[in-house]
Amino acid sequence: MNQPGKTSWQEVHAAFKTIWGYEDFRPPQGEIISSLLAQKDALIIMPTGGGKSICFQLPALLQTGLTLVVSPLVALMENQVQELIEHHQKAALLHNELSTYQRRVTLQALERQQLRLLYLSPETLLSAPVWERLCHPQLQINGFILDEAHCLVQWGDTFRPAYRRLGAVRSALLKSKPPGTKISIAAFTATADPLAQKIISTVLQLQQPEIFCLNPYRPNLHTSVRIAWTPQGRKQQLLKFIQNRPQQSGLVYVRTRRDSENLAQWLADMGYETASYHAGLGAAERRAVEASWLGGKMPFVVCTCAFGMGINKPDVRWVIHFHAPHLLSEYVQEIGRAGRDGKPAQALTLVSEPTGWLDREDKQRQQFFQEQMRSQQQTAQQLVKKLPKQGEINAVTRQFPEAAIALALLHSSGQLNWLDPFHYSIGQKAGNQPPTQLHAAKQMHQYLTTKQCRWQFLLNAFGFDKEAANLRCGHCDNCRQ
Repeated sequence: MNQPGKTSWQEVHAAFKTIWGYEDFRPPQGEIISSLLAQKDALIIMPTGGGKSICFQLPALLQTGLTLVVSPLVALMENQVQELIEHHQKAALLHNELSTYQRRVTLQALERQQLRLLYLSPETLLSAPVWERLCHPQLQINGFILDEAHCLVQWGDTFRPAYRRLGAVRSALLKSKPPGTKISIAAFTATADPLAQKIISTVLQLQQPEIFCLNPYRPNLHTSVRIAWTPQGRKQQLLKFIQNRPQQSGLVYVRTRRDSENLAQWLADMGYETASYHAGLGAAERRAVEASWLGGKMPFVVCTCAFGMGINKPDVRWVIHFHAPHLLSEYVQEIGRAGRDGKPAQALTLVSEPTGWLDREDKQRQQFFQEQMRSQQQTAQQLVKKLPKQGEINAVTRQFPEAAIALALLHSSGQLNWLDPFHYSIGQKAGNQPPTQLHAAKQMHQYLTTKQCRWQFLLNAFGFDKEAANLRCGHCDNCRQ
């Protein structure tokens, strides 16, 4: 079933109601589902809690053949797949924390064409055992979904370089499939400014994509930024905020695993039922923390950015950034966890006073981030002199351990092409160095110090100038002052 006609749209509707129990689509869910069923490329930007996952899950379940969903975090995959399995749908996931047995079962289901949705990370997608099976001529692949596509922009150049190779996936897969095969690509995210949209489209090689773009403004979400004059003062502000909201569900975001563990321990010593959550925990520990929080046993979690993507809890009343994120897109993602039920919710960010005399932590964190970016750029430019002009990534990374990041940065600056997901070719000269994450970090700093309406600032930053033009939200700290 491809293009839904008059009758098949009823089928789409019936499946939607049967599987999820909802009466009707929220705009623009219906249009997105139509577009994906017609196998068109698409770029979808919808606020957190807007029902993005149903938009690609439903078309995948209605078609014969497989849809690949590339997702950044194990927790995110597990939550979505668990929900689909509970609805008796043919979905599975592959990641490196699975037991050998679980992995074997999923690979067999893939070979036997028993799956409609397969969730995996970019790294797993490009691993030899998975890639070989996906290239089997008889395996029908309909679509390739990049979920949380902003991660390609945030992490693709340095932290997760495999993201930069995803644009070569479609053409490589099509070479192994029967003539006339079509594989569509759709990218979904809650946050992408015009530059990020361009990067996503270019890297994924989207072909005349249909673009669905909803602005992130949430009238029920009250944002504020407060100065914490000392490290102790920061903790006291957090404590006071939590004390004033007994039994309310919330999240405390910090930057590092160590911060998460230390702060959770301090709050536990104060008598609070809480836990630390970060990517370094084992799967069972992460599941236990999520279950306690989702079930209301634990009012709040102290977490890094590893928590929250795709986790749906409607009644989160507050989000505190104990440390400000480096990037504006991360900030909008994380505050978007609050108030999904449409009722009022608070988003508070604590920052050091601007000079850094009394507390240098924020400044040091920012400087470390900027230094890291610059040093990776320098390493890439030095490595390029040693790397073969054409090569195979696994062979090259065995010889030069830092080559994966260097190749991603070269691709980002227009100096490199991926011939397929594994073979590259380096051009002669550097292209224009794209605005890097340093630009995005500067934008975050401007947001924290702006005197204008915070929602107006965010809408402008994400390219919604028309909507921002006359906006004064009336409920952020700047409007209230």
